[in-house]
Amino acid sequence: MHEYDTYEEVLRSNGLKNTKHRNEILDLISKSEKPMTADDIYINLKKHNVSINISTVYRILDTLVSKNIIIKSNITGDSKALYELNRQEHKHHLICSGCRKMFTVDECPLEDYEKSLSNKLDFDITGHKLEIFGYCKECKNLYKDKK
Repeated sequence: MHEYDTYEEVLRSNGLKNTKHRNEILDLISKSEKPMTADDIYINLKKHNVSINISTVYRILDTLVSKNIIIKSNITGDSKALYELNRQEHKHHLICSGCRKMFTVDECPLEDYEKSLSNKLDFDITGHKLEIFGYCKECKNLYKDKK
């Protein structure tokens, strides 16, 4: 989203109307240090006295995902999706199965493999996503105690 100065430009360039609720959601997601659930977004908007229904939050999120403005991630074993702004950066995540924290992996371990697949199968790869699940430093001790 770096090439745009305002959310209005982002929305209009993607063929969407510029609405207060879309702007509020984009602003909230862009300021968050970690991906958020729809419930997190709804609760935060309510705290800031934004009058909105949870169904409207879901509709807006679905629309923004369909236009690739935000990214939706699903954590295995959890029914709640996580949403984050699509900053057009190539990144991967480690996801804690205990506390659900997400940690960004800076380097890409798949670059060489992706090139090999592309050459071997004559396939133009346009991107990939990698999410690795496990337990963070705080949760792995809790998990060990339960074994």
